[in-house]
Amino acid sequence: MFEEADNFADLFRGGLPYYLLITLPILIICSSNPVLAASEFGVQRMSQYDVHGAAYGCRASALNLEAKSLYTWQTSRHCVLTRLQDMTIDHFREIRAKAGGLVVLLPEDTAALSLEDKQHIHLLEQAMMVQDVPIPVYFSKYDGKLNGIIDEVTRTTVRNPKQSTQNRESAFSEIFGSISANGYQIVVSGASHTANKQSKIPIIQGELAPMKPSKTLDGDNKLPLIIVTAHLDTFGLTNSRQSNADVAVLLTLVELFSKLHASIPKYRLIFLVSESGLLLNFQGMKKWLDSNLDENVQIQHAEFVVCLDTIGKLLANENIYMHVSKPPKEGTSMSGFYKTLRTVAQRYGNVSVEGVHKKINLADTLLAWEHERFSMKRMPAFTLSNVKSHKDPMRNTIFDDDTVEEQLDALERNVKIIAEALASHIYNVPAEDGAAGEIFTGSMAISREQIKPWLHIRSTQQNNDLKYAFEKYLRNVKITYEKPDAREPDFMLYDDRDALLNIYNVKPAVFDLFLTFMIAAYLSAVYFAIFHFPRLYGAVCRMTVAKTKVN
Repeated sequence: MFEEADNFADLFRGGLPYYLLITLPILIICSSNPVLAASEFGVQRMSQYDVHGAAYGCRASALNLEAKSLYTWQTSRHCVLTRLQDMTIDHFREIRAKAGGLVVLLPEDTAALSLEDKQHIHLLEQAMMVQDVPIPVYFSKYDGKLNGIIDEVTRTTVRNPKQSTQNRESAFSEIFGSISANGYQIVVSGASHTANKQSKIPIIQGELAPMKPSKTLDGDNKLPLIIVTAHLDTFGLTNSRQSNADVAVLLTLVELFSKLHASIPKYRLIFLVSESGLLLNFQGMKKWLDSNLDENVQIQHAEFVVCLDTIGKLLANENIYMHVSKPPKEGTSMSGFYKTLRTVAQRYGNVSVEGVHKKINLADTLLAWEHERFSMKRMPAFTLSNVKSHKDPMRNTIFDDDTVEEQLDALERNVKIIAEALASHIYNVPAEDGAAGEIFTGSMAISREQIKPWLHIRSTQQNNDLKYAFEKYLRNVKITYEKPDAREPDFMLYDDRDALLNIYNVKPAVFDLFLTFMIAAYLSAVYFAIFHFPRLYGAVCRMTVAKTKVN
């Protein structure tokens, strides 16, 4: 064929295209599919922030490493790819110290997990947040494709240790499996960890007060004051929160008492929402107190301050805990409210209210509860919560353990208890009268439909829903901002938490070694075939002549 071709173009008039029609499809089938070779996922970098000069969270962002499972990674050249529920605290500590990166797939539905798995996730979440992490850590919402990649990465490592010696595959099969296996390269683009010097914490306030001040019994034209506060959690392990139950309770109380105060004002109520909670050491409330306490004498003489913290949990013991820094003295307003709260709680499924006393430890860098900010200013304050200890991991979790219906059940019950206790205290309605002493009944009855719209309220820096809610029911609404000091910042937030995760399907390094040997063997065979071609040609000719003579 080649001898009969006058020029290069004549080759395509012969039989070569027919060979290509057979060869090319085989090559395409044997080659990897370029569409399946890369996958793309949206991820969030682990939160990064500083409080009083101490670093917390993830401190790196660049990631371009080989993916390994939780059980096979070895060096800093590996990025661990795993599910959150598969990782333990010991695993994380070892990864933090030795691995090059970590990519975690979050559970699809936390509420569907077992109680043991939920507790495990919360403890792990807390352990990850109490220290700085020098390696890049990224979290992905549940994705079936990423879950399949994790299964493929961990399949052999999970299977082989469980096999007995007799059932294990031969050495040749294992070598062939390691050569033919697919690997993954993880690359994260679009992420950085620069400090946001313009970061700020909003604090929004509003009050319920009569249009015209009423005279009290002592002739003073100022009504007694009660302050109700909650903090809006805007981030945790990642910068997304599924719900903010404490703010939902506060806004429901705002809506309820706005109806009562329109007709029979007895107290002045101030409602506060700060967008900095436990993780930022309640810096927003510190800013508000520093700005308002000296200017407003009445705030200093508030009867008491009610702080809401983790009040929307449907826990097994169904208790409400009243946390205080100093036990209230008998005969004070705070002591009277505590007794009223205990009495009212008995109406709703025999819920018990328990007082928990914890002194403020000034040696600690971080405070335990928000009411401690007020107690340090010598103001009577307490925190209402469903958790007994300030170390409970439920306080700063980004996961919802309860279904929406279960969460609404808990919120409806707790709102009723707090609202009835506050109303009984404000309007001097005896709580011992049972159902006859209930105030929020009939058209004023509390329902989950009132609470549900507030459950997923967002930061005032994302939208104006919180501001509109305050302006709808309250007067003298004001938003102030706490900004970090330029020289010695009390806190610092960081930008660019969202990123793009690319996972590329690659062959392992042993495949390159195997391919090198195969190419060397092929070239050696071709070399020796050409070098010894005369001998090969003579042998073929002799065989052909011998065959002809025999015929």
